[in-house]
Amino acid sequence: MKLLKRQIKQKDGSGTILLRPETSEDLWHAFNLLQVGDLVRCTTVRKVVKESATGSTSSNKMRLMLTIQLQKVDFDPEVLQVRLSGPVTSENDNVRMGAMHTLTLELTQNFSIEKECWDQVFLDRIDEAVNPERQADIAAVVMQSGLAHVCLVTGALTIVKSRIETNIPKKRTGSSQHDKAITKFYEAVYRAILQHIDFTKIKCILLGSPGFVKDDFYQYLLQESVRRDDRPFVENKSKFVLCKASSGHKHALEEVFADPGVMAQMSDTKFAQEVDVLQRFMKMMNDDPDRAYYGFDHVSKAHEQLAIESLLVTDELFRSSDVKTRRLYVQLVESVRATGGKVFIFSSMHVSGQQLQQVSGVAALLRYPLPDLDELEELAANAAAPDEVEDEVVRYEDPNRRLREDVEDMGFK
Repeated sequence: MKLLKRQIKQKDGSGTILLRPETSEDLWHAFNLLQVGDLVRCTTVRKVVKESATGSTSSNKMRLMLTIQLQKVDFDPEVLQVRLSGPVTSENDNVRMGAMHTLTLELTQNFSIEKECWDQVFLDRIDEAVNPERQADIAAVVMQSGLAHVCLVTGALTIVKSRIETNIPKKRTGSSQHDKAITKFYEAVYRAILQHIDFTKIKCILLGSPGFVKDDFYQYLLQESVRRDDRPFVENKSKFVLCKASSGHKHALEEVFADPGVMAQMSDTKFAQEVDVLQRFMKMMNDDPDRAYYGFDHVSKAHEQLAIESLLVTDELFRSSDVKTRRLYVQLVESVRATGGKVFIFSSMHVSGQQLQQVSGVAALLRYPLPDLDELEELAANAAAPDEVEDEVVRYEDPNRRLREDVEDMGFK
């Protein structure tokens, strides 16, 4: 992502930023920067209808520079597009003010975002997107007999580049149909890797499968690459890492990334650090549950005790359409950082982010154990109302006290 212009007021955080996305991952960052109510300005194509003096109409498509106020933001992970819709807020000779329009953000196309407040999470996202020293991407191939997924794992996305599915008949004596189908399947995977993976940018390629499918395919790849003189494979065979996976489906990547050997290859990447801290949280949930909490209420209570060592949050929580809800999470992130805690913001497009989302999307590893926070809340509630508790005790000890007082007031003893 190229940061072309940045004008943000120190007083209230309002201002405009001009950006140019250069990769598909940049579009994902753009999607996370956009929020309902923002003003977005960029070039777009719109069908313009003009009426002549005689009453006849003609229409043609024109490229215009428009500003819209966002009402809806969509990200399509299949085609990697960001679509924005809302009313036009800038004056234009061809489009009336208030007319609805849909913009599509494209690669190498400049666009500006104007916000009432650029909070720290937004600014951190921009710094991450424009950092030229981001780690190289990782490719992963999970496969089983007849099914394979070729994926690209970037700092923020897990993209399925190709799905290969082939019917593999059972082995039968005297028939070669099984072997032919296996060779056809391996050939399809071989071509998909060659087509979709840029070996100049890839740090390592993970091959995962149950049994010996990965081993057999890797031997096929080595033999065919030498026979065909496919230099990308021959020159980068050291980048292939074989590991265990339960199936050829995308969700099997969760097991691949849990392999210590794989993590060693990815140790200096942001994604590996996120996977590591998530695994530590899951392990802590089993071994020492008083040091692992999830859910906004419990995590906030733990932070009030200054107990949070690592805060885990999914980026989906910051895309909330409720401004108050987003502000709560932003304040939590900033406060944890201010007290020396580490903050990990997980991408919901990664397997790790989807795992975290299953436990409310926010979790914390604590510096020291805390007793059950529910009990703390009950104790705090009781401490806040001592008079009520005392009054209840008095009524319990002498339930007829008020009746006797009324009788005495009436002159009876």
